[in-house]
Amino acid sequence: MGEAQVLLLPGWQGSGPGHWQSRWQALHGHARVEQHDWQTPRRGDWLARLEETVIDAPGPLVLVAHSLGCLLVAAWARHSRHTARVRGALLVAPADLEQSDAAPRLPGWTPIVRERLPFSSLLVASRDDPYCAFGRAQELAQSWGSRLVDAGVRGHLNAEAGLGDWPEGLELIRSWLDAAD
Repeated sequence: MGEAQVLLLPGWQGSGPGHWQSRWQALHGHARVEQHDWQTPRRGDWLARLEETVIDAPGPLVLVAHSLGCLLVAAWARHSRHTARVRGALLVAPADLEQSDAAPRLPGWTPIVRERLPFSSLLVASRDDPYCAFGRAQELAQSWGSRLVDAGVRGHLNAEAGLGDWPEGLELIRSWLDAAD
């Protein structure tokens, strides 16, 4: 089947122009899963949109999620019959809505699905992420069967973290992109 297509899964409020996901989209042509409502995300709506996108996409996929997008991947993987299409998932700075004051503004996203993902995954966490303590990120990585990548002190790994085009992130997904089926 050849090279996999990257699906970018932004978190709450989307990823602005300076965010590495938006930069990857512009630089590399990766596809963004466009949600109908970035401000008031409903888990069921987001799940349905991801499912539609996966079904419509040609060939194998690599999921690249940020923040709330990580929780979306876990919830989607629990219910979808199309997980075999995914070569791997890069889960960056998951949002811990079980511990966050943002949870009341994002109803329906808790409890966080904590089942092993049916595909290979890496979880990249920062030691000073204001939306997920490093220890909680370790717990999520273990629950999801993800290899944990310690990003050091980098905040929420978003535009404010100064990652730019984040070439280190691209390196993390390279093997999934180039893998033979």
